[in-house]
Amino acid sequence: MVVGRAGRTILVPQDESALEALLDAGVTVDSMCHNGLCGICQTGVLSGEVEHRDSFLTDEQHTVNEYMTLCVSHSARGADIVLDL
Repeated sequence: MVVGRAGRTILVPQDESALEALLDAGVTVDSMCHNGLCGICQTGVLSGEVEHRDSFLTDEQHTVNEYMTLCVSHSARGADIVLDL
């Protein structure tokens, strides 16, 4: 995963959310529910395929893939994503 504005690359294990990896790397991200319900951690996706595991975004939003909820979602297996952070 690449933090777009900072240009940092952060590895995200498949058993970890993007939010966990970002926080572990010292990146400050607003979050609240940690269950994919509230949308506080919703972040823009500049490129890449996301494995969506949230209930906040609609099916259409999942398909368009312009946003993701960092607390429960991560890049699709083998894919790199660039976040608008």
